[in-house]
Amino acid sequence: MPDQTQPPSPELFFETINAYQRTAALKAAIELDVFTAIAEGKQTAPELAARCETSERGMRVLCDYLVIIEFLTKEDGRYGLTSDSAFFLDRRSPAYMGGTTEFLLSPMLTSGFTDIAAAVRNGGTMIPEGGTVAPENPVWVKFARAMVPMMAMPAQAIAQLVSNGEKQRVLDIAAGHGMFGIAIARQNPNAEVVALDWPSVLEVAKENARNAGVSDRYTTIEGSAFDVEYGEGYDLVLLTNFLHHFDPPTCEGLLRKVHAALSEGGRAVTLEFVPNEDRVSPPIPAAFSMMMLGGTPGGDAYTFKELEQMFRNAGFSKSEQRDLPATPEKLLVSRK
Repeated sequence: MPDQTQPPSPELFFETINAYQRTAALKAAIELDVFTAIAEGKQTAPELAARCETSERGMRVLCDYLVIIEFLTKEDGRYGLTSDSAFFLDRRSPAYMGGTTEFLLSPMLTSGFTDIAAAVRNGGTMIPEGGTVAPENPVWVKFARAMVPMMAMPAQAIAQLVSNGEKQRVLDIAAGHGMFGIAIARQNPNAEVVALDWPSVLEVAKENARNAGVSDRYTTIEGSAFDVEYGEGYDLVLLTNFLHHFDPPTCEGLLRKVHAALSEGGRAVTLEFVPNEDRVSPPIPAAFSMMMLGGTPGGDAYTFKELEQMFRNAGFSKSEQRDLPATPEKLLVSRK
């Protein structure tokens, strides 16, 4: 029911219809290196304009807008970073996430949202040839290079949860940047990781494995997770941010392959945006369904109950859901 204590207001409509300006302003600030410049001590509009090579008026308007949308602070005409901006948007920070715009704002992703009414009518993306799940889509190389800072913390948290110091054979499906398997290899010196993805994407994963010093325990399988042979005897199979791209029957077919590849008692470890059963909370996991509607033919953000059913149908005996710190995603551990 609408809140009867407040009179009707067009505020939400105007905020939402103009929300593209938030994206554009943040993208501009990242491109101009505004956050790093403020971290360096350039805190007034004239100082920032000189450092970032812009007009003073343009910089003042941009920074004021970033204050309004809570990426900056302002006091006595001087701009400052919020704690989030200092951590994620100062280029010198090890957690810098500005590079993720190469993937998150790539035309392949954004084009799916030019006509959502058509996607709603169709029940899936209007991007030709399957959108983001098209075979060997080059967008996944951008993903692999851009998303490492965002995935570093959840990768480390997962590694701490699933590594036991004993010999582990790990299959990392749709490995992308490879950070999840690499984190396990770093956590457990007795772990051997097999990464599966398209050849061009695996070049990024192999580079990251070399940089992490685990390339001697890191091998690859090139191709589609639906087509290639996995082998068998794995203790862990990683399914990180993968199942949401596909409809339940497709997911179940893949999970049967995963089940067959695991040793007895082995575990499938799944990272996903998992909404509550009402499918409207929490906001970020629940809203992820819209991303899948715009970008895939049949993907979705699945509830734990839906995921648990898929794993059960594929032969798994039990699935447990766990929280991960500092991420809106959930971890599922499913045992053979």
